[in-house]
Amino acid sequence: MRGVRILDLTRLFPGPLAAMLLAEMGAEVIKVEDPDSPDPLRTYPPTVGPESACYLAVNRSKRSIAVRWTEKAGSAVILDLVKGADAVIEQFRPGYLDRMGLGYSGLCQVKPDIIFVSLTGYGQAGPYSAQAGQDVNFLGYTGLIDLSRSMGWPVIPGGQAAGVAGSYMAVIACLAALWDRHNTGKGRKVDVSILDSALPFMTQPLAAFFSGGRQPGPMSGGTPCYGLFECSDRKYVALGALEAKHWKRFCEVIESPEFIPLQFAAGKEGEAVRKELQAVFRTRTRDEWMAKTAGEDICLSPVLELAELENDPHIRERGMIVEQSHPAYGKAKGIGPPLRFSAADPSISWGVPVPCEDTVPILRELSSEWRALVSVELGKRRDGEAEEKTNRRLAGGVAVSF
Repeated sequence: MRGVRILDLTRLFPGPLAAMLLAEMGAEVIKVEDPDSPDPLRTYPPTVGPESACYLAVNRSKRSIAVRWTEKAGSAVILDLVKGADAVIEQFRPGYLDRMGLGYSGLCQVKPDIIFVSLTGYGQAGPYSAQAGQDVNFLGYTGLIDLSRSMGWPVIPGGQAAGVAGSYMAVIACLAALWDRHNTGKGRKVDVSILDSALPFMTQPLAAFFSGGRQPGPMSGGTPCYGLFECSDRKYVALGALEAKHWKRFCEVIESPEFIPLQFAAGKEGEAVRKELQAVFRTRTRDEWMAKTAGEDICLSPVLELAELENDPHIRERGMIVEQSHPAYGKAKGIGPPLRFSAADPSISWGVPVPCEDTVPILRELSSEWRALVSVELGKRRDGEAEEKTNRRLAGGVAVSF
């Protein structure tokens, strides 16, 4: 994606993650924040030095500028940035940017072929479109949480499943729209809903339900061949023997061939088989089970605890846990780029920028008005004056913060 410039107007988790993924595929991403109302994710605990660990995790490899876009001069900076941009990703409620002339229709006036990706909880239209929402709300609407009633009550997934789904859909939307523009020369507004993005998690359960079945399907953990089992050390293994060959071999390994015809047993019969399997798994520790089944093609894996992830040999070799270092924030670990391209380096370009640290070079890339302002103000700089203080002075008249 070299040569593609993207303005990141997003906040919190899904949008910043999407923009970071695009940055680590080679796009130039400029994160734009309002200095009076910066990204709220910055305040989320825990912190690494002075910065939120969560913020550091989803804002790598970006440049940074802060603009008071609610003011006329700040809006002018945004519009000037758009002239040289290929795409904008925003995550505000429908209509917010339109009120300042920074919505899709406003940006088209200065850049007719701009790609404008709007990532919201419920989309640009519909009864819920103006509502606030978080991961638990979106997953609640999908029915996915209801499927977790294995203990008789629903359970909240530990990770941000809906947010990640929305992030990935925003990336797909941006790439598809850029490719369409390459072929047609036309820009696009793309409406990405996090709820819509999370609904495909329910493809298999809903297929079973819509076909007339009362059960949600074998991947919900309701059948013997697919589920979680506790071991003698109170750690867990995950069994995913959905294919007949895997299930058959699993039954042979545990010396219980009588279970082979009961792979998808349901109801009381299924519960009875699961109880017997649970008793078998409690005869060994988790790691003993992994050692016993090493090399067997049965889809059995450990349920790793958080402290074990970075030491897992496969995750480590794939480079999926990375450490970034920054002079202001210190060191922080996070998840590495999940894509691998031949003849390309997927490594992180740089850590999270200090807020607004790229404002001077970015303004110099814009129109002569901003270049002149930068030159005049930097010319006033007194000997020994810190860069940060100079930048704050420069912010005065243009609604730009450094």
